[in-house]
Amino acid sequence: MYELTVTSGFSSAHNLRGYEGACENLHGHNWKVEATIRAQGLNDIGIALDFKVLKKELNTIVQRLDHRYLNELIPFDRVNATAENIARYIFDELSRRLNKGNIKVACVRVWESEGACAAFLADG
Repeated sequence: MYELTVTSGFSSAHNLRGYEGACENLHGHNWKVEATIRAQGLNDIGIALDFKVLKKELNTIVQRLDHRYLNELIPFDRVNATAENIARYIFDELSRRLNKGNIKVACVRVWESEGACAAFLADG
């Protein structure tokens, strides 16, 4: 089994509905995103998936979130834009784009600060 990981990032604002504390107020983060895929094997030249492809697809997704008020975007107009929910959203979007044959998205980790992150992992 092979794993490949790329990183990206975006800046955005949000507020946590129903949170009793400062995070209920409008505030922002410079989010860091790590995406990991797994592959059972390699192609004829020894590559699981070109890093450029993984990075491009991840960047396409995070660009939708960059410099936005997340609470106005689907699905965060209904669910809180927590690090956990953002990780799940990016995982699902990346999986729709990349999961086929040998390639499966394994994990998306979203850092809201240098010392705090949440991850969404594939089952199994």
